[in-house]
Amino acid sequence: MEAPPTARPNGWQIKSILLYEDMHMRNFDLSPLYRSAIGFDRLASMLDAANRSNEQQPSYPPYNIELLGENEYRITMAVAGFNSSELDIQTENGNLTITGQKEPDEQEHKYLYQGIAARNFERRFQLADHVRVVKASVENGLLHVDLVREIPEAMKSRRIEIQS
Repeated sequence: MEAPPTARPNGWQIKSILLYEDMHMRNFDLSPLYRSAIGFDRLASMLDAANRSNEQQPSYPPYNIELLGENEYRITMAVAGFNSSELDIQTENGNLTITGQKEPDEQEHKYLYQGIAARNFERRFQLADHVRVVKASVENGLLHVDLVREIPEAMKSRRIEIQS
């Protein structure tokens, strides 16, 4: 498929060439990595899961990921309309799952316009090794989840003395 030339004010024309096979590279086959890399199966599984989850991950609720320090992070998620009893945060096997289950509203509402989305959600994050959740708080409709990466002493670099 070839796009028509685009005229520019200075008289130059730009010709775009789009190839069909370049447009559909969304699926990756990681099976060769499983066959040849020993001990990296968790990495391949993470890449495969990340590829699948990006296609299925909804955009609600919006969130930010901040770097607070060298090994400190914060996830801030907009949870307007949810109170802390309706939110649940769990970590398991390097996955952080944040869910919001809105309790049914007993009161009947007659909206002229409803722009605030108060629907249930589940958002998943893949945590790197040695990252753990330190605390979580809700403030002004924002959920803050603070994380820290604690590298074990055995994995930190150390200086080895050379004896003569």
